[in-house]
Amino acid sequence: MPKRAIIIGAGPAGLTAALEFLRKSARGQGEAVQPIILEASQEIGGISRTIRYKGNRMDIGGHRFFSKSDRVMQWWMELMPPADAAEISYQGKQRTVAVPDDIHEEPPLRGMGPLSHEPEQEEPEDEPPTPTVIVEAPAAPESSDLVMLIRPRKSRIYYLRKFFDYPIKLTGNTIKNLGLVRMAKIGVSYVMSRVSPIKEEKSLEDFLINRFGRELYLTFFKSYTEKVWGTPCDKISAEWGAQRIKGLSLTTALKHFLRKTFTPSKPPAAGAQSDVAQKGTDTSLIERFLYPKFGPGQLWEHVAEKVVAMGGEIHMGLKVVGIEATGNTVTAVEAVTETGERVRFSGDYFLSTMPMRDLVRAMRTDVPANVREVAEGLEYRDFITVGILANKLDVTESDKTLIKDTWIYIQEPDVLLGRLQIFNNWSPYMVSDPSKVWIGLEYFCYETDPLWKMPDEELKQFAARELEKIGILRTAEVLDAHVVRVPKTYPAYFGSYDRFDELRSWTDGFDNLFLVGRNGMHKYNNQDHSMLTAMAVVDGIAAGHVEKSALWSINTEQEYHEEKSQKR
Repeated sequence: MPKRAIIIGAGPAGLTAALEFLRKSARGQGEAVQPIILEASQEIGGISRTIRYKGNRMDIGGHRFFSKSDRVMQWWMELMPPADAAEISYQGKQRTVAVPDDIHEEPPLRGMGPLSHEPEQEEPEDEPPTPTVIVEAPAAPESSDLVMLIRPRKSRIYYLRKFFDYPIKLTGNTIKNLGLVRMAKIGVSYVMSRVSPIKEEKSLEDFLINRFGRELYLTFFKSYTEKVWGTPCDKISAEWGAQRIKGLSLTTALKHFLRKTFTPSKPPAAGAQSDVAQKGTDTSLIERFLYPKFGPGQLWEHVAEKVVAMGGEIHMGLKVVGIEATGNTVTAVEAVTETGERVRFSGDYFLSTMPMRDLVRAMRTDVPANVREVAEGLEYRDFITVGILANKLDVTESDKTLIKDTWIYIQEPDVLLGRLQIFNNWSPYMVSDPSKVWIGLEYFCYETDPLWKMPDEELKQFAARELEKIGILRTAEVLDAHVVRVPKTYPAYFGSYDRFDELRSWTDGFDNLFLVGRNGMHKYNNQDHSMLTAMAVVDGIAAGHVEKSALWSINTEQEYHEEKSQKR
């Protein structure tokens, strides 16, 4: 009899774990394990699902499929190969497929430049051409629809009713938009931050001022960040910046600009292919990315089908409300159906992607008072997307065609709108009528906010009026709209987070309980990070030991740097 792994949640981490268990069992790697997924909702994919509305599709938050982890890229490619294999390069053995391994899914905080950055390295004057890298992939997709599209990437900032390049570049357009006086203030304040930095970085505000100067922080970071998180920057832990922004500063951004400006471009070698991997390009400067034909949920629904076909179980509409344990071993979970029926599932291994606050509430064992206090004090930022179908936008490209942006970061402080997606540009298959514009307005809030509680019809009108207010869309052009609310989208780095280690230490004490994914670890993970935590747990179980401390340090950028250093 195979052992049983009870997996709470059918998002990227839960589904990745389930498929990995089944693949390893089929290959005879470790003991056979049957995964059983319990999903509280009726939807597959978590926040990576695709919403369907009258033939149109919505991506919740925008998911670009790429990673600095070769393993994650290979995993995706095996399931959904690129539609156009002729233009692609990857790492592996046989077939050449284009892989953008230098990009990650973008977080909501956007400002001066890319939010992750490789350490600066001296570049030789005659740098050898990047070798073509190859990855093993299926010879053909399972169907013409199960493919990744290669999409052009364009993101901009909308501020002062004007478009700025993202990331900000020192161009005539930037100087014109900001004005010479503001540019001078930005330069002076940055020099001051370098001469006299804040010695002890206690908050995100301190972190950002030290790297960009106070004036640039006030211009491009403060109001937008507080719009996203609903909390003053001086109340957010500096750890958030350390995790998401990493080694970036104004200095590194300027160095990148100068290299690009004054380093002559080299023509590609004869017969060389266009390389979607773009290995010499910084994370947020990538020009193309991979995207499932019908949105991110298409891939995860495909994974779910494979899990069931290989002998796994997926139970929808089952919310876990009880977790039983004997000593340091979890023995079973109890879930309740939408009709109130209670179902008990025993198992050998338990993987949780449910919010840690809910996990602790569900534990049917003695929970120390301090652990319960920390869990109850964890905070989450909730998310609303308003899809709007329109005849046209008021903003266009210079040739009067639809703007080519996938995302636009709305930095205007006089509206609540945080980001704007143009779904047509993610994939033409996301919109049923290509002559129309299908956009997603993204709002960050709390479940207790008036915006969250606003009736759908009022919210649709409110969203359209905000776009009209800032000159992007006239309400008369709106044809239809759809509202989607997503609770606990972003685990927050404030509230009781400064005591998080007390909670983590207690949950790590259960030998067969493994926390994975974004909410499962209360960690602002990207999709690929969440997948890697699940892969690491399954690998460890197959090998006979899971090193839990390693799970908390998983970071695809670090893995990528290590791989690069090994190749030198």
